[in-house]
Formats: sequence, C-alpha cells, structure tokens
Amino acid sequence: MNGFFDIPSDLDNTYFGLIGLHLREALLPVLAGLLAALPLAQLCVRFRWLYPPVLGVTTVFYAIPSLAVFVVLIDYTGQTELTVMIPLAVYSLVVLVPAIVDGVRSVPEETLAASTAMGFGPVRRYLQVQLPIAVPAILAGLRVAVASSISLVSVGALIGNQGALGNLLADAQKYGRPELAVNSVLTTAVLAILCDAVLVLVRNLLTPWMPRGRRQRPKEAAARPEPREAAAK
Repeated sequence: MNGFFDIPSDLDNTYFGLIGLHLREALLPVLAGLLAALPLAQLCVRFRWLYPPVLGVTTVFYAIPSLAVFVVLIDYTGQTELTVMIPLAVYSLVVLVPAIVDGVRSVPEETLAASTAMGFGPVRRYLQVQLPIAVPAILAGLRVAVASSISLVSVGALIGNQGALGNLLADAQKYGRPELAVNSVLTTAVLAILCDAVLVLVRNLLTPWMPRGRRQRPKEAAARPEPREAAAK
C-alpha cells in the first residue's frame, strides 16, 4: 500500500480534495433532482393520468448510457463538472418521483380531510401534511439515488478528469499503480456508506413516531412467561 495516498500531480488535487469534488458532483445533482421531483410528483398525485408517462420518460432517460449523454452535452457545456452533473440529476428522477408519489399517496384520506377542514389550502396541505408523512418513503428514495450518484460520478473520468475519485482508476492504468484503483474503489464505497448512514440518521430525527426496533429489556423478557407456561395456564 506504499503510495496509497500519493495522488498523481496531473489531477491537480489532493486526496481530500478529490473526496470533496466527488461529493459535490454526486450530491448536488441529487439535490437538483429532488427539487424537480417534488412538484412533478405532486402533479402526478393530483392528475393520476400523468404518472405513467412521467415514469416512462424518466425510465427511458435512465436507460440511456451516461457516456452517450456526455457526448451530446459536451458541445454545450464542455469538459466540465456540469456535463457530469446534468445526467446524474436526470437519473435521480427515476427513483425520487416514484418514492415521493408513493409516500404522498400513503397519507390517509382522513388526515387530508381533517387538514382541509382546518382551512389548509392545496399548497399548505402538501408542505405541512403530506410531505412530513411521506418522509420515510422520500428518504428511502434518496438513499438509493445518493448511492447510485456516488458510484456514477467516476464515469466522468472519461471526459477530461471530471470523475473525481474515478480519475484514480485511469491513473492507476496510466502509471501502473494498482493501489490507486484500490484507493478509488474503497473510498467511493466508504463515502456511499457514510452518506447512507447520515440519511438514516436524518430519517430517525424527522420521524420520531416510527418504531426503531427496540430490543426487549431483560426485566420485561424475564417477566414474560414462556410459551409452554402460557399454554398451561
């Protein structure tokens, strides 16, 4: 592992600089996708006929290889971070839109009726009632979108060193240094795990009413009769 953190000079960045660049290129597209998915999902909930075509279009975009999208965008945005982030934002929609739609549709009708009776308009009801209840579903979609985006950033190495940690994979072959490839893979995996853990923590903070799988306390377990004893009684 000698030289594991020795980043080649042609990348013009340090190890931690590459981590920051990777997170920026991965998380900003997901944030942009979330901002686009929220109103789009609400339209799909309000007009049910709109959901199938929206889902179909986002799925088609997701099926297009990122390299092909880069080739199209590079004439307009050049070999920049934006060329990498635009397709990642579009890809996130295929996960976020269904997650938000399912979460919002899971809100009980009684809750919607009660909020309407309290004078909530459509926008206020969506922001203060439906979205908070849909938080678990939304964050489940975000976890998938973030993990996918973190892994796909590395493809940007194919368009002029715009792949952040993925650039180490190209340099590993270029300089015959396999430890750089190991560095890239391990660091990317750790980033995905840490981001996922942060989202789980956010979910727990935003949904204190949800069960946390609390273990049974020893005293409670001792006080509870065994199945055979209970049957005998």
